[in-house]
Amino acid sequence: MPAMPAVPPSRPALRERYDRRQDELVAAAAREFAARGYDQTTMAQLAQATGLATGALYHYFGSKEQLLRAICDQLMEPLLARAVALCGGEAPPAPEDRLRELVRLWVGHVCAHRDHMLVFQQERHQIESGERWRGVRASRKRFERLVAAELDAVGIGNPP
Repeated sequence: MPAMPAVPPSRPALRERYDRRQDELVAAAAREFAARGYDQTTMAQLAQATGLATGALYHYFGSKEQLLRAICDQLMEPLLARAVALCGGEAPPAPEDRLRELVRLWVGHVCAHRDHMLVFQQERHQIESGERWRGVRASRKRFERLVAAELDAVGIGNPP
């Protein structure tokens, strides 16, 4: 079993480079998983796709499952943060405008993260259960509640 990934550097410049490389690796893994499927993709194939030795990939991620969780986090966390800011701002626009902006945000984010979305949909069976996926499920549910609240605010939520 591979070792846990190294502790990220504490110096700001090194940490920034480490985080940027992790983000690149997650995007590359999303492309590979989307093309081949999660189960059919090996860490060696991921390492080859990223130009790293397999051991170097383990420096950033201790397992393929950690990469899958990172893909889901890259899909949900920025979307959720932007949606919360949009819906919870001090002076939110009219409900119809807010809903329109939320849909634009959502569609734009999904388009920019197509591979992530495809992987999320393909691997949903893994994500829907298990303690390790609690955070991913919670982020998705929170986003769904935000959308539902905005639909309710414009009168197109659940019918009476």
